[in-house]
Amino acid sequence: MQRSSGVLLHPTSLPGRWGGGDIGPEARTFTAWLGRARQRWWQMLPLGPVDGAGSPYNSPSAFAGSPALLSIDDLIDDGLLRADEEAVVALEKDAPDGPVDHRFVRERRVPVVRLAAERLVEREPDAVRAFADTNDWADEWARFASQKLANGGAAWWEWAPGVDDDRIAEELALQLLFARQWARLREASAAAGVGLIGDLPIFVSADSADVANHRELFLLGADGRPEVVAGVPPDAFSPEGQKWGMPLYDWDANAAEGYAWWRSRLARLLERVDLVRIDHFRGFEAAWHVDADAPDATGGRWVAGPGAALFDALSDECGGTLPVIAEDLGVITPPVEALRDGFGLPGMRILQFAFGGDPNHAYLPHCHPERSVVYTGTHDNQTTVGWWQTIGDEEKARVRRYLGGGTGDPAWDLLRLAWDAPAELAVAPMQDLLSLDDSARFNTPGQAEGNWAWRLAAQPSDLLGGRLAEVTLRSRRAK
Repeated sequence: MQRSSGVLLHPTSLPGRWGGGDIGPEARTFTAWLGRARQRWWQMLPLGPVDGAGSPYNSPSAFAGSPALLSIDDLIDDGLLRADEEAVVALEKDAPDGPVDHRFVRERRVPVVRLAAERLVEREPDAVRAFADTNDWADEWARFASQKLANGGAAWWEWAPGVDDDRIAEELALQLLFARQWARLREASAAAGVGLIGDLPIFVSADSADVANHRELFLLGADGRPEVVAGVPPDAFSPEGQKWGMPLYDWDANAAEGYAWWRSRLARLLERVDLVRIDHFRGFEAAWHVDADAPDATGGRWVAGPGAALFDALSDECGGTLPVIAEDLGVITPPVEALRDGFGLPGMRILQFAFGGDPNHAYLPHCHPERSVVYTGTHDNQTTVGWWQTIGDEEKARVRRYLGGGTGDPAWDLLRLAWDAPAELAVAPMQDLLSLDDSARFNTPGQAEGNWAWRLAAQPSDLLGGRLAEVTLRSRRAK
């Protein structure tokens, strides 16, 4: 990577009139704003279908795009919906202006998107079939999604026999629409000089097309349910640890097929984005295994992962160079660092975690290796203003001493600190550019409800973009 900077914002957080942000005109407007603000990167969260709580990290597919991210405006412009038809008028009338209501999106918006998909099947059946023929994951996903709908949303291990073939074509059409709209966004981003950073979660949902169709790659019982699930051990933030519930991998089985599923997964994501953040990187060295019936994660155990063997295969898939950021937060041991450094992967440095008292904490800017990515905070953290409002006076004093004064605006003070740091890439969440408090927090780990909902009320202003451009130029990160 060159010395550069970017902004973290998931497309659902964009403004718009349909109840949630999407990958249509508002996304293209935002990427143009990033370009004017002299940013080189737009970082997003995973793009797949979300779970019932709206989490993109517990997706029923490692490959599919989320129908909820499809733009109603683009579907109207493409003639697949009419602005004056009853379903569209009712959707616009009832759509909330504020935070994303995931139930509304699921029950009101997605059915309107499906109407467009039905029409695409009628108008372009050959294009829908050709899309399936050239995307080896598409049929698996379409059949899974179709049968899940036919079974009232039940988990795949509870399904009755039978598949709705008409619905399979509709599911394929939804993915073709996603591919077409995404191509427009990629073209707009390239024109603005902005690269896209995607996110690859290490785990997938137990109730997913990937597990249902590749059961041999996961540690499952005879009934298809996980015997052990993923999580993290107890720490200062969660005394009982976190029991995530996703199935763990049978790494011997993955190795026996040459990590083909993993190779395909990374390759498909790199067709959409330019750089990939791999979530929970330490799990590839060893993962915290929790018995599926355990009440919490306290009784878990570390079990070795695939280590370098997997990344050798992924590197080979990418032609020898991995365009990957390693999310190396949490319990990081020398073997994890060796795995990261052995493949030349940049790790992450979070400034909110840097001021606990160690004068040479790894997250303090003077300790950053050049081959790293510095964040003010991530989607899992408080906003920087919210963090500043909750830390104690002693920690605030350490921040002020490090900054040499301040802080009247902690979000921008930390942003400038990040942009001036040695790390090759600096990233700030959009909430920090706007100096918002914790009412704008995007996710609280371990909290099941109330996440993934924050949205911009309007596109960021050119005044804000100019302020960001000034800091970016001064710190020699401008494109």
